[in-house]
Amino acid sequence: MRNALHSIRNIGYEAVQASALGPVAPGKVKAAADASGLRLCAADVPFAALERAFADVVAVHRLWGCRYVVVDAVPDAYRASEAGYAAFAREAGAIAGRLRDRGLAFVFRGRRYALERFGGRRTGLEILLDETDPESVGFAMDPFEVQAGGAFPVDWIRRTKDRLSLVYLQDMAVVGGRPVPAEIGQGNLNHEAIVAACREAGADWYVVGQDECRRDPFESLAISYRHLKTYF
Repeated sequence: MRNALHSIRNIGYEAVQASALGPVAPGKVKAAADASGLRLCAADVPFAALERAFADVVAVHRLWGCRYVVVDAVPDAYRASEAGYAAFAREAGAIAGRLRDRGLAFVFRGRRYALERFGGRRTGLEILLDETDPESVGFAMDPFEVQAGGAFPVDWIRRTKDRLSLVYLQDMAVVGGRPVPAEIGQGNLNHEAIVAACREAGADWYVVGQDECRRDPFESLAISYRHLKTYF
């Protein structure tokens, strides 16, 4: 882990999100990040972990000095209907309020499935925006996922104005007729417009990632970093 984090810091990144770490003690994660000179800006947490081990989630985030608790997915049981999303909004909102009382922030990451429209009415993402407290529930937009879901990334970034905690940046290329993740600047998303919209919306963190790498992952991170820096 330390070697990977040192490599990330040497590229120029100043922070990382903790995701899919496996059975690594939180103290070791903190020590490795500190040794590499990296902040922990956010962490992925399954919604079920917040329900069954809330105190542990809070303790780990405090140890890491990490404010953002990112829920990466709506559990399958809630995804099938407008009523399901509304129920998730209520339950997530209650947990988000408890996190806020402890100085932490609940963040929902928008995925393409949340752009499904129910009965010609609202999308899942619209339900979550409409039916959660703006003071408790933030959003993390992923322009790749929004575009793959048939919507316009800049529009959705603007719609989450003042609630946009993080934005996940990866580009979208077309390979063999299908959209695939790519390094920033190596695909077809308009990152100049995306970054401008994020600034207007008040995004706190820009998190670079890539769900599929077709070259060495650290090379991909370096390419994305160099291109993204041209907008700052």
